[in-house]
Amino acid sequence: MDVQIAVLDYGSQYSQLIVRRVRELGYYAKLYSPEKLIELSGLAGVILSGGPNSVTDPSAPDVDFAALQALNVPVLGVCYGMQLLNQKFGGNLKPGTTSEYGPARLCIEDDNTLFANITNESQVWMSHSDTVSRLPEGASVMARNEEGIPIALRFCKNWYGIQFHPEVTHSHEGRGILENYLKQLSAEPGFDVEAFKKEVIREIIEEVGEREVVCGVSGGVDSTVLAVLLHEAGVKVHPIFVDTGMLRKNEAEEVQKQFAEVGVEIETVYAEERFLAALKGETDPEKKRKIIGNLFLDVFFDHAGEVELFAQGTLYPDVIESATSGSIASVIKTHHNRVNRILELKAEGRVLEPLAELFKDEVRALGTSLGIPAYALNRHPFPGPGLAVRCPGEVTKEKLDILREADHIFISGLRKHGWYDKIWQACTTLLPAKSVGVKGDVRAYEYPIALRAVISEDAMTADWVEIPYPVLREISNKILNGVKGVNRVLYDISTKPPASIEWE
Repeated sequence: MDVQIAVLDYGSQYSQLIVRRVRELGYYAKLYSPEKLIELSGLAGVILSGGPNSVTDPSAPDVDFAALQALNVPVLGVCYGMQLLNQKFGGNLKPGTTSEYGPARLCIEDDNTLFANITNESQVWMSHSDTVSRLPEGASVMARNEEGIPIALRFCKNWYGIQFHPEVTHSHEGRGILENYLKQLSAEPGFDVEAFKKEVIREIIEEVGEREVVCGVSGGVDSTVLAVLLHEAGVKVHPIFVDTGMLRKNEAEEVQKQFAEVGVEIETVYAEERFLAALKGETDPEKKRKIIGNLFLDVFFDHAGEVELFAQGTLYPDVIESATSGSIASVIKTHHNRVNRILELKAEGRVLEPLAELFKDEVRALGTSLGIPAYALNRHPFPGPGLAVRCPGEVTKEKLDILREADHIFISGLRKHGWYDKIWQACTTLLPAKSVGVKGDVRAYEYPIALRAVISEDAMTADWVEIPYPVLREISNKILNGVKGVNRVLYDISTKPPASIEWE
């Protein structure tokens, strides 16, 4: 499948969201570092993403302007991308008197192209500090904000720049603006899941060759789709499932049954004692993640021998939050599949990550195309480090056992009342500070449990779910009466941002 839209990544947390939106509109888009532009050909359009830098900084990431012009295709600059194009065309920028983050109103002056059928004063989402101080010769203002500052420019016939982020849902008509840009292309839509599946399988076969692939599986959506995808590609694959002791109640048995049903044979390695020993005394969340990630590799090497190629179900949020996308994005948290040893293997060309440019719902669509049962695809996301990141502070078997029981009651209650499939992710966290309570007229000094349920589209943003009070009351009562060591149940009503979905 030929790439139609190249999205140049300047380090925004939302760069891949642009790719996703373009794919949703039917065009095949991929993310590239700006220096790769000179290697690309046959494109229908180019989008320059936002980013954390100022174009005025001497070390700011650049673009090969001559190569961009030589493509002779419509170009859209978003936020940093707009400022970079403004500079390249001969305009100037200046630091704003205040930074502009959050909602703004789109005051449209030219609705012939980008803003056709877009509501005047529609909400858009800002995230920048520099502003345009002088327009390039021949450029025109297409829209301003409430203060009259230009936030959308036309540089020439079909080159545009916008100071806001149309890819996020907080820009209420952002999808329509991107669709209007795509209407400027000479190409017809050419992206669908079936074609994408064939392209991914072709790339897997080409990259793997005769090498054996050791595939890490957990039973989650990502690794299940990965394993079936490798099986479909017909490569030599050795799937390994590691029971770290950080799993939920009965999870090992359920995972083994699930893979048997999809026709993939897995090897199970039991390593609870090894992981608990490695985590003993550690309380720092970043160090815990890295310990688990590195030990995971140790277990694989121990049981697989020499690993020619290591496959894992890494998704884009893992890459961008760990700041290892090849961009200059900020580190949010290090995912277990982005520890140094993984990066070293990647540098050696020994890591296979065919899902690394996808979001969770795109992986589910791919899984449906592969014939994976719905119950496996609709399972809530579960972190690679497992319950270790739902146990702030030191991880012990006692805490994990308490957490497992409470989590089982929570998930069972959601299923019973028809809420499980309405929720994107539900999780239970054991808080490290004990609280005073009363049980049977006796003082109880035990752990609080925090319940969390969120809705999300792609894990980049999330909102908490308003589960009915009677359902929460029933779940709380069952936990308090049925789980030893717990005397308080809390419900987390934080959004992402500022909170992440998991506590660690």
